Amino acid sequence: MSGADLHTRGVAALSAALAAGEVSSVELTQAFVARAQAHESLGSFLHLDADNALAQARAADERRAAGQAHALTGVPIAHKDVFVTADAPTTAGSKMLAGYRSPFDATVVARLGRGADGVTGAGMVSLGKLNCDEFAMGSANENSAYGPARNPWDTTRVPGGSSGGSAAAVAARLLPAATGTDTGGSIRQPASFSGVTGIKPTYGVCSRYGMIAFASSLDQAGPLARSAEDCALLLSAMSGFDPRDATSAERPPQDFHAQMRAPRAGATAAQPLKGLRVGLPKEFFPQALAADVEGTVRAALAELEKLGATLVDVSLPRTELSIPVYYIIAPAEASSNLSRFDGVKFGHRADKYSDLLDMYKKSRAEGFGPEVQRRIMIGTYVLSHGYYDAYYLQAQKLRRMIADDFQASFRECDVIAGPVAPSVAWQLGEQGNDPVAAYLADIFTLPASLAGLPGMSVPAGLGAGGMPVGLQLIGNYFAEGTLLHAAHAFQQATDWHTRAPAGF
Repeated sequence: MSGADLHTRGVAALSAALAAGEVSSVELTQAFVARAQAHESLGSFLHLDADNALAQARAADERRAAGQAHALTGVPIAHKDVFVTADAPTTAGSKMLAGYRSPFDATVVARLGRGADGVTGAGMVSLGKLNCDEFAMGSANENSAYGPARNPWDTTRVPGGSSGGSAAAVAARLLPAATGTDTGGSIRQPASFSGVTGIKPTYGVCSRYGMIAFASSLDQAGPLARSAEDCALLLSAMSGFDPRDATSAERPPQDFHAQMRAPRAGATAAQPLKGLRVGLPKEFFPQALAADVEGTVRAALAELEKLGATLVDVSLPRTELSIPVYYIIAPAEASSNLSRFDGVKFGHRADKYSDLLDMYKKSRAEGFGPEVQRRIMIGTYVLSHGYYDAYYLQAQKLRRMIADDFQASFRECDVIAGPVAPSVAWQLGEQGNDPVAAYLADIFTLPASLAGLPGMSVPAGLGAGGMPVGLQLIGNYFAEGTLLHAAHAFQQATDWHTRAPAGF
């Protein structure tokens, strides 16, 4: 394997090369560190630690030599900066946590890396931490206190958020894979904007232990990578029951890679999706949907039909209500979760203050950015006496009805398909003075998040300005294997997931 083309390979290809002895983990790590340093202007990394990464790579090579390697051992990765890590600072993209170092690794980090016991993890090599919107609040990665990440397809545009640093790094071939988190679409939307594959599993499939909370009933970890196959390998390693997370699903370990490759009953080589019913919610194709996005998504749906799938019309009648419901529930939970950052127990403390109350006020005003302050204020308001029943309680009732709509649709289909976002990635700063416009862009990702369902974004083509467009696939609870199978079949028949931005 030529050192010049190492960055062009995905996780599965690099794993095979490592297993065959064509390349060492040290060589891989050196190559990806060099690319990350060469493309620092993308703003995708908040912390890059070459020395620590090379030490992990040497340990991975020793593990392979001893015959104790996992399929992912020695493959480079980096983590969204909301996962706490013992070897690197964790800021959640906020000044509030500047300089913070965790004494332990988040469960997802440990499972992909050295393991909670230091030896039983998958053995991936962490290059460092990736940029994100502050406390994962945003749709563009413009809310990071350390500057925005840029979309490698067009560096004047956003990569999506809040996992924008993760998506940009994978799209630019700075990494074969990265972790992200999805609260209202923060894996699927940046994956769509940046032309990579990303999956948010069912709520509870991946542990939230060590993941800095934004909205606890919605936050879920997942991988971003080049292909569905790479995502399946990562998700198999990072998922599973965790007794330290009360919301973790008590299910046996899953081999999503095997589920992805398992043939469907009655399927043929030409039609691997034969018998799969794909639901198309009419609410996902409104008149306001950009023509280039709709055209790309409908072409992808036609490809699924060629592969044997049957398209079925379904309805999710409360899709529009998902926006106000989400922007009541998520800020409410955020205002509660972020109350711990008060300058006493956690977080930045102001240098000058007159008394205890003044210290609280100044520490939080200095530590939190505008978007986080906005959501804390909204959340505090909807939870306040006299408004709780009118806003928060009503939103929770509507959330249940949105989830029921999905279950009614899944009686008619196996997966639901549609666009990820109403448009391609917008220009940096374009929506800076209009947060509501950014909130509306989440309309197709929020329903699945509120229902706790798995969803993924698959590169489906290019829209206006040559920018990527993603096809969203949503499954029923714990149907990640079905989603990955459909996405893998699509990617075996198309090459959108293999395309890289010019210059990368």
